[in-house]
Amino acid sequence: MGWYVPRAVAPDLAERLVCSWTAEIEGTHRLVPDGCIDLMWLEGAGVVLCGPDTSSWTFSLPPGTKSVGIRFRPGLVADLFRTPLNELRNRRAGLADLAGAQLGRTVTERLDEAADGATRVAVLEDLARELRRRTDDADPWAGRIGMALAGRNWRISDLAAETAITERQLERRSQRYFGYGPATLRSILRLQRFMRLARSRPYAQLAELAAETGYADQAHLSRECRTISGQTPTQLLAGQAPDWHGGLPLFLGTPRDPHDRPTRRRASD
Repeated sequence: MGWYVPRAVAPDLAERLVCSWTAEIEGTHRLVPDGCIDLMWLEGAGVVLCGPDTSSWTFSLPPGTKSVGIRFRPGLVADLFRTPLNELRNRRAGLADLAGAQLGRTVTERLDEAADGATRVAVLEDLARELRRRTDDADPWAGRIGMALAGRNWRISDLAAETAITERQLERRSQRYFGYGPATLRSILRLQRFMRLARSRPYAQLAELAAETGYADQAHLSRECRTISGQTPTQLLAGQAPDWHGGLPLFLGTPRDPHDRPTRRRASD
């Protein structure tokens, strides 16, 4: 991507954000779904919210195009914009459409006039603080579900039972907070788990990695990898996607042990 630099965010934003990033784009690039939502400024195009995506997409821009962004953790955007994420699935939405024309115009002007990438990141982080200030505390439900599925596979019926809601409620909540149902979220986070393990064990065989990350076999890994990323596992690992977060975790805390259970919680829809 020319150069692409992910960075840790300010400590007061770590609960919501995985990272910030700056980039100078050239050539054609493929973005692979990871459950996160990026709010990005693109030179000449303004500020857009990207995702949630269910499959990869490619883009090409003139060499040297500048861009910056902040990456929200899975499940932690819908309340900030008061918009169910399934309404934004596989779309790019302008900031003005989501947060109002005045805020969108003010933020875009500050970004356009900023001297460098670090200053632009600071503008987007300030925007995240402003959105958080306008919003009630985040529902911890989404983080718990995401953490559970990031740690291992769950049968959807078991996941609903362990969080004390019905499968229908689980589906509706997942659509609202993640943009798609729990089965799709499980597949996307399983592929992220595969990439993370593959990076930590570069000489492991694909069949071994597939088994350890919850796929039935290597063929299952290959099918899901092609569905989500449009690539084979080998092609995926050779690209940018495994390093997209700069080694920073998608969720705060450590992934759940395979024998742990999500916290049981009574909830109404």
